[in-house]
Amino acid sequence: MAENNFYLTTTLPYVNSDPHLGFALELVQSDAIVRYHKLLKQEVFFNTGTDEHGQKVYQKAEEAGKDIQGYCDEYAEKFKQLAPALGILPDIHFIRTTDQHHIAACQEFWDRCEGRGDIYKKIYKVKYCVGCELEKTESDLDDSGHCPIHPNLEIELIEEENYFFRFSNYQKPLLDFYEKHPDFVVPDFRFNEIKQFVKNGLQDFSISRLKEKMPWGVPVPGDEDHVMYVWFDALINYVSTLGWGTSMKHEAGNMKHEKKFQVSSFKFHDYWGTKEKPNAIQIAGKDNLRQQSAMWQAMLMSAGLPNSRQIIIHGFITSGNQKMSKSLGNVADPYQIINQLKSKGLTNEQATDALRYYLLREIPTFEDGDYTWERLVETYNAGLANGIGNLTSRILKMAHSSSLLPWRGEGREGSNASNTNQLLDSYELAKAMDEIWAKIQACDQFIQKEEPFKKIKTDAEAAKKDIEYLLSELQNIAVSLQPFLPKTAEKILEALKNLKEENIPRLFPRII
Repeated sequence: MAENNFYLTTTLPYVNSDPHLGFALELVQSDAIVRYHKLLKQEVFFNTGTDEHGQKVYQKAEEAGKDIQGYCDEYAEKFKQLAPALGILPDIHFIRTTDQHHIAACQEFWDRCEGRGDIYKKIYKVKYCVGCELEKTESDLDDSGHCPIHPNLEIELIEEENYFFRFSNYQKPLLDFYEKHPDFVVPDFRFNEIKQFVKNGLQDFSISRLKEKMPWGVPVPGDEDHVMYVWFDALINYVSTLGWGTSMKHEAGNMKHEKKFQVSSFKFHDYWGTKEKPNAIQIAGKDNLRQQSAMWQAMLMSAGLPNSRQIIIHGFITSGNQKMSKSLGNVADPYQIINQLKSKGLTNEQATDALRYYLLREIPTFEDGDYTWERLVETYNAGLANGIGNLTSRILKMAHSSSLLPWRGEGREGSNASNTNQLLDSYELAKAMDEIWAKIQACDQFIQKEEPFKKIKTDAEAAKKDIEYLLSELQNIAVSLQPFLPKTAEKILEALKNLKEENIPRLFPRII
């Protein structure tokens, strides 16, 4: 495994409706982490995409009266375009579970687990939440018999013949793995949750559906009556995106909606890691804790593949203290929010960084956080217009009037020595942002105390030293901002290097 490689993947959202703010949160959080590791000169593989098979998607296409593949193509494009809309790194890899190379990997993965004796068929009856794509026991449901995460969906009773994965075989291997990797799940309290879940005993879970009832899925190898369901399809993307399980025989002509997949471009173990030294990092919402940190890890063990290195679990975005979800109908649309900001006079770049600021600073990284338009405007004006925007303008104007621009001072651009970096190392994104804004506040207080704009008239040399200190601090702030607000950081750093009076950037105008 290459020592300098960094791998991070988001979960894959379903294409059963438009992108919403909850997934935008996960995408922006991931982007900030990846940008930080790029600044550390690491080789990065950043993955996202769309989950396009399963009952929810099939039902939505039928309701819309659309061809299922055409429906998936339409909605996958909406999710793909979310990346540039949110200022995500342009080299992010986008996988679709309807890609032919992914389907081939799923079937290879199935064959491996079946060969291990971990897949079997049985007739069963179970209560099932379509929203969670999970089987439910009575203890999982509320007093009204509904799933607490998807209270508006009726629990379905399923009775049919399915294939199952022997999850029950992996209690001890999982607990042994957790003990060997004490930082496997962050934050710690989520790790404690999953360890307790596994200690309580594991139940085998269904991994197929009868094709006659739900035809939209990856065909089960050797059984034309069944298609893979959810976990043996969707989760495999984390390795199929790196080319695992894919034959080089696939050509562009066999892939209707994807470019020719260059397996040779990616070395699986270089990014995913080895059993001795796992490397892959995954990020997911708290409703995915069980799937990512237990079910998927058992599947990897069964297939003889290295486990993930770490699972980052974030909270929900709430609306009125209720989970924001498509099934509840209370979602906020990130495209709409950006357009609302632009209607207030912001440029596309300003609107994008304004939304990134809210998601990264106002939403706690590991806990739930609430979104309202009114709160977004309030925090924008306080933190961006009156904060970094006002400070940048004041310092650059003082520097220009003191003939200190273009500034050639020494900063720490590209360094790895700050409290912000330490917080980023532990994925404390909101706290890292607070650290940056503490520096902004400290600079404002320095200006108020020292008044270099007045001092320049009576003690020019001392005033210039004050302004040089402020320029150095502004550069440090801009460098620290690069993972979070990349366009804003770029404008500040460029202004420090190459500024004329008329080009002093107006970073963030106030809005009402």
